[in-house]
Amino acid sequence: MLNELKPVKGARHYKKRLGRGIGSGLGKTAGKGTKGQNSRSGGGVRPGFEGGQLPLFQRLPKRGFHNHFRVEYAVVNVGQLNDLFDEGAVIDVDALIAKGFFKDSKDGLKVLGNGELTKKFTVKAKKFSESAKKAIEAAGGSVEVI
Repeated sequence: MLNELKPVKGARHYKKRLGRGIGSGLGKTAGKGTKGQNSRSGGGVRPGFEGGQLPLFQRLPKRGFHNHFRVEYAVVNVGQLNDLFDEGAVIDVDALIAKGFFKDSKDGLKVLGNGELTKKFTVKAKKFSESAKKAIEAAGGSVEVI
């Protein structure tokens, strides 16, 4: 019965009650020994502290660089547009997100020219490669730079 379910023996651990008399085995100093930094309240050293020696994270060299001005585009190839949209559709970032092609638009859409385009589209994006522009216009579509 569900009301009679109990955890398996040994599955539950009870919290040690420290400083509760000699008989408990953890009375008086509560397992912390006598005196010193670690016996005090709030005692102990921060993570990574090596007793005054220069810590490992400071001894190792710094690596890498993060360019705060980097622009990252959501990328789509013209060949992929054939499968996703019907003839005459207006394609932009929101339309691609609605179709589930992207989750995030990042800093805008960039259209690349890989693949064949057979349908006529109006494509709105921040950037186009030269081959993408040629492919869209050759198929009878139009290109709009936002």
